[in-house]
Amino acid sequence: MVQTNFFRQIVKLNLTGDLQLTLRATEESGFVLSILLINEQCGDKARKLIPPLNLRGTAEELDNGFFEKVANPLQTVSGLMVDMEGFMKQVEEAKKKSAMEKEKSDKEKKEKEGKDKKYNDALQKAEQLASEGKHKEAWSTLPKVSEFPQYVDVIRKKQDEYEAHFAHNLFTEPQQAQQISNP
Repeated sequence: MVQTNFFRQIVKLNLTGDLQLTLRATEESGFVLSILLINEQCGDKARKLIPPLNLRGTAEELDNGFFEKVANPLQTVSGLMVDMEGFMKQVEEAKKKSAMEKEKSDKEKKEKEGKDKKYNDALQKAEQLASEGKHKEAWSTLPKVSEFPQYVDVIRKKQDEYEAHFAHNLFTEPQQAQQISNP
């Protein structure tokens, strides 16, 4: 019984994927050995561009130099396909994160637009009420400073403007105050 260590040597190469060996006899009592590593886990289509490794020689030549000739190229190809798959996964992850960021950005934009619309609608309604002489209602309709702190100056200015029409200041209008207290 002849013992060979061919398969143990293949295992030592630590390849990822399926190793296809095609041995074809030539007319000159030699052989052409075609070796192709296929890794279906690799999602990059470029893996299909990697050509098979072809060795030509007699049975004795192939026996003597097989592992020395194939070890480095097969390990390089195996590592390349593993790296390509890792790269493809990172690209997919980046796409997902990009989509999530875009979605988050779109959501924030919509929220801001909705908030701006609410502010503008309230301001417009207050202006309409003020033009009708309904200053108290206009004042009440103004947007709340607590909800729109970025517009605090505009809101306060409008509040003061509307208050001037319905809230009399006792200190700046003494004659009117005396007329009210002395009917």
